[in-house]
Amino acid sequence: MKKLLLSLLLTVASLGVYAADASAESYVVDDVQIEQLIAQSEDVSLAISDNSMLQNSSMATAPTQIKANKEFVPALLLNFFLGGFGIHRLYLGTKPITWIGYILTCGGIFGVVPLVDFIVLIINNDNLSPYIDNPKFFMWANN
Repeated sequence: MKKLLLSLLLTVASLGVYAADASAESYVVDDVQIEQLIAQSEDVSLAISDNSMLQNSSMATAPTQIKANKEFVPALLLNFFLGGFGIHRLYLGTKPITWIGYILTCGGIFGVVPLVDFIVLIINNDNLSPYIDNPKFFMWANN
């Protein structure tokens, strides 16, 4: 019975692959139409050649806005559910080497570091600035 079921499953799968190959042949790319669309398109790339444009633009404040937008609740939830992988540190802007260290040390020294991170985040929930872009493995050290 198992052999019959397995052979039936393989037959259905091979028919599905054959049907997918047949339907893929029906797609045709019209190069002329694509070239016309590209010719009609408008260039919207941002070219900044002047420092005064950079100072007056809203892009000049973007990094500080990103840094200020790190919130307590997502950092705490990421730490609770994915703390062993160091994903909360990635959210807070730490370089990838730090959260790779969490993975290589079996969840941050067997889960101790994410637990301390969790407690530190709860205690300092009003001010996360010392922990944003903090390159240290122990984010609470020397703060």
